[in-house]
Amino acid sequence: MLKIGEFSKLSRVSIRMLRHYDDIGLLKPAETDDLTGYRYYREDQLFVAARITALKDMGFSLTDIVRVLEIYEDKEKLDEFLISRQKELDKQAKETEYKLMLLDTARKRLRKEQKMSFDVTVKTIPERYAATVQMVVPRYEDEGLLWNTMRQECKDLVPSDPCLAAAEFLDDEFKEENVEIIAWMTVKGNHADTEHVKFKTLPSVKVASCIVKGSYEGISDAYAAVVSWINANGYKMAGHMFNIYHVSPAQTQDPEEYVTEACFPVE
Repeated sequence: MLKIGEFSKLSRVSIRMLRHYDDIGLLKPAETDDLTGYRYYREDQLFVAARITALKDMGFSLTDIVRVLEIYEDKEKLDEFLISRQKELDKQAKETEYKLMLLDTARKRLRKEQKMSFDVTVKTIPERYAATVQMVVPRYEDEGLLWNTMRQECKDLVPSDPCLAAAEFLDDEFKEENVEIIAWMTVKGNHADTEHVKFKTLPSVKVASCIVKGSYEGISDAYAAVVSWINANGYKMAGHMFNIYHVSPAQTQDPEEYVTEACFPVE
């Protein structure tokens, strides 16, 4: 038998924590002296202490560790528990990676000496013949599903010159899921519809627009600038806004080279 001090040293768990484990029923001493209150541990309990430490390092709470130790000998149930924790940590890692990206973007923008400015202009986009795909996708970030569908179903498309490629957002509100989008690209010739790609002559549209150079993280500021300009100059919005991608991930892998035109139909 080992005194609590000896057990603490060998298990590398503090006496304070061993007492806490005892209080919550996680690792109870093999014996406790009724007169002195001294705790004694068996040597084989060092394995249990090691398991507890390993599970804590994986991020399990002490409450979860109690449950894990109950099923520790059932390898199938234990594996299911570990898989569940692995999925939780993977989700947390992705969320952390996204937050780090946002922080990095914010710092880069702060380092710019002056606030980004947007020049808003009013113009008419003429009537145009285009390949279109309209879909409901899980999130705004899944817009690429529409472009992939267009590429897969229409491999022989020849872009018009100049070519306009855009995504129009059809919902009347911001949605966290099930977002309806129509993607269109101006093309040459005449084509028959496929399962998801429909060829249409889109009507001319008058828009207030501004050019955004760089990654999409700054696009919300551009939207705000255009909407403010519309309100300040006596125009009214007259349709769903859309982005024209002059330079997109299809042309470059460097987000700083993107060129996007935020367009708001007006009257």
